[in-house]
Amino acid sequence: MARSTTAQARLAIGELLTIGHPSHFDNGRALRHIYFSSLMEPAIWGAELAVSLSGLDGRGHIYIVEPTGPFEDDPNVTNKRFPGNPTRSYRTRQSLRIVGSVEDWQGHPPDVLRRMLESLEELRRRGLALIED
Repeated sequence: MARSTTAQARLAIGELLTIGHPSHFDNGRALRHIYFSSLMEPAIWGAELAVSLSGLDGRGHIYIVEPTGPFEDDPNVTNKRFPGNPTRSYRTRQSLRIVGSVEDWQGHPPDVLRRMLESLEELRRRGLALIED
C-alpha cells in the first residue's frame, strides 16, 4: 500500500495525482515527479511539511495510491540521508491513482515539527536544500 500527500486539496477516490503542480518545498518550481511512500511516517512528514511550507493552516491529506506506471527510489532521501531505502520512499513521472484516504493519523508534536522546519531552513541557508529532478 503506497501513500502520497497533499497540503489542502481534498481529492476523491479514482482521481489522479499528476506532475506539474507547484512544489511546496521549492518556491517557483513545478513538480516533475510525484513522491510517495509505502510507510506512514514519511507520508505524515510529507503532509505536515506541505501544509507548513505552503503557509496554510490545518492539516494535510494522506491518500492511499497506486502507481499507474514505473517508479524509482526517491534519490532525495535514498542513500543521502538514509543508506538504502528504509523509508520506502519513491517518485514517478506517471500519475498516481487515489484508491483510499487515511483520515486517522497522528501528527508530530509542535516542537518536533518546528525543529524539522528549522533544519530545512538551515539547509536552504547553506544552499543544500536541493531537489534532484
